[in-house]
Amino acid sequence: MAEKNKFGTFAGVFTPSILTILGVIMYMRLGWVVGNAGLIGAIAIIIIAHVIAITTGLSVSSVATDKKIGAGGIYYVLSRSMGIPIGGSIGIALYVGTAFSIALYLIGFAESFNSFFGYGMSVNDFRITGTIALVSLTALALISTSFALKTQFFILGAIVLSLISIFLGSTEFAPQSVSMLSTEGGASLEVVFAIFFPAVTGFTAGIAMSGDLKDPKKSIPVGTLLAIAVGLVVYIILAVFFAYNVNSEVLKNDYNFLMKIAFFAPAVAAGIWGATLSSALGGILGGPRILQAMSMDKVTPKFFGKGRGASNEPVNALFLVFIIAEAGILIGELDVIARVVSMFYLAAYGFINISYFLESWANPDFQPTFKIKRWIGLVGFIACFSVMFKLDMVAMLGAFAVIGLLYFGLQRKEVKIQSNDVWRSVWENIVNKGLKRIDDKVDENANWNPNIILFSGKSDHQSYLLELGKTVSGRTGIVTNFKLILDKKNNKPLKKAEQTIRNHTYKELGIFARQIKVDNIYTGITNIASTFGFSGVEPNTIMMGWPKGLENSSEYFKMTETLLHLDYNLLYLDFDKKTKFGTYSTVDLWWRETDSKNAEMMLNIARFIIASPKWNSTNIRVLFVNNNNVDITIIESKIAALVDDLRVNVTIKIINNAVEQRPFYTIIEEESCTTDLTLVGIPNYRIEKQAEFVLKTSNLFESIGSTLLVKAANNFNELDLDVIKGNLGSTELAELVE
Repeated sequence: MAEKNKFGTFAGVFTPSILTILGVIMYMRLGWVVGNAGLIGAIAIIIIAHVIAITTGLSVSSVATDKKIGAGGIYYVLSRSMGIPIGGSIGIALYVGTAFSIALYLIGFAESFNSFFGYGMSVNDFRITGTIALVSLTALALISTSFALKTQFFILGAIVLSLISIFLGSTEFAPQSVSMLSTEGGASLEVVFAIFFPAVTGFTAGIAMSGDLKDPKKSIPVGTLLAIAVGLVVYIILAVFFAYNVNSEVLKNDYNFLMKIAFFAPAVAAGIWGATLSSALGGILGGPRILQAMSMDKVTPKFFGKGRGASNEPVNALFLVFIIAEAGILIGELDVIARVVSMFYLAAYGFINISYFLESWANPDFQPTFKIKRWIGLVGFIACFSVMFKLDMVAMLGAFAVIGLLYFGLQRKEVKIQSNDVWRSVWENIVNKGLKRIDDKVDENANWNPNIILFSGKSDHQSYLLELGKTVSGRTGIVTNFKLILDKKNNKPLKKAEQTIRNHTYKELGIFARQIKVDNIYTGITNIASTFGFSGVEPNTIMMGWPKGLENSSEYFKMTETLLHLDYNLLYLDFDKKTKFGTYSTVDLWWRETDSKNAEMMLNIARFIIASPKWNSTNIRVLFVNNNNVDITIIESKIAALVDDLRVNVTIKIINNAVEQRPFYTIIEEESCTTDLTLVGIPNYRIEKQAEFVLKTSNLFESIGSTLLVKAANNFNELDLDVIKGNLGSTELAELVE
């Protein structure tokens, strides 16, 4: 869809969401809820339902701001965060729930429409009216999505006028005393809740339009949560108003009592019809987009992924939504449809919440711009399935079974336990399957999870190297520190039990520690790098201190050549004993055109650094030396696009050097002399130039603070930094680079 046709927060998220929330249940069943549950019971039901809506809204908003969002709404964000199996299983449940909810709204419309005009009030009459409305709305959706969304503003106005008419209405049905608790002979609270719950599911209408939004990361959290909040206030106010102005018998037995108490009945009719039809239209627009997105991911048949026109309108998917909605209309009973819809949405919302909880707990790459507490997802999960259990345990188990089958079907994975020791077998199977999946999976750069071999040595500042090693590994990365014991003879290696080091420092940092005997430090490092690790958990990074004074060492030369050949990520820390890491408040990333792989690794490291408590208020700068008088705006836009894609908040500084042509390291000395931590890429220098590179780099370190040199392995992406092909960034480094 062209950018000019995309929608903002109000039109794209808030309006479709609030129109669905203030829909058929509010007009046709909220009075019945108050009549059966009493005022206190009704408010309790409203609040419990909104606990689920709010926690789910918060969870999905947080996940939605972590990734780029395309078409498919909740399915899209969950499938990209949690993978296709769980995203697909939840997406299918939501899709069916959305399609059935269309029938819910249209049966509610039929009840009001037929009553107002004196048409038949039988189930068959509702089916006929509902079917005609469904055909009409489907035709509208086929004609123009944009026009369909624009009609929402008129409907929203009609709802506001209808509420005003209700509040200004007659009090002829006012009770002598307000019923606070459920009345005798009324429906059970479980049944009342099940029928009411679809009222709060409307917030997904806006999320389903994610592919048609100008700025989904901003619009989804703001629009969704605002709609839920407004809906909560309106429902509580209406519940209190009904309890004090209409007696419980009228509330329980007359679904159209609003027409009788309203100041101007046609305004209420217009509000009911507008709300129910717009809610149904929201499902007709959103449901096909969920199915289309799933089909494009091959979760559902490819046929439903085909669209029409330049904006790829999901015509094929729309017809399936029509069929499912029509099946719901043929049921004809609003209360029955409401209970079915409740189960689908409760199951889906429960998994959405637990997905967010697991994502925030286990994924080191989860950095949403909309941050909430992790426990909110867990509360939402517990609330959803507690309510499901209370409403209908059999239906809950059925929902679990269906979603579970969908999940395992999409995952195509079997788990078998074959041991007498059940618990031991469970853990062994989980570890075994997990390692096999990791080992079989191609290493994807976007989800780089560090597995670091750290050689910290024994020094006064060892703790700082350990600290930084753990920081750049993130919350779930692995760091194994090796202490090399030099033994020229090395006749007997240490026993296996002696090789493991366990002390408070390593335990507190979460670092594994080993010690081994070696007859030569450099060959020891080479041997460990060549052999350490096992399938599924292979080390990918070597980290150690910067080798001052070793520029002429042939052994160091050979070790470096081997590490480069093994294709490890290399991290060298030059630790400034005087300034240490300063105030942990500034980090500089130095980029040049030849640093394309190193640049992506630096951004990954920066993302892990700012997630650390000590560095959480850090200011990060990306500095780029412009040696060729390229337009600054071109360079800034290119770097900004790369930085935005990896979700790291940074300041970009372009340094013009076309005229002066100052050496790269001289510029670093001037700009980063007071920086707490500076990251500089190691170029692809010719190996025979290593001594020269080490010497010049050591001289640089005398003028700046703690510095981390970065050399990325080949599995990192090459970021497009080359603003002018063939430009190497500086004469000094051009002599070193291949």
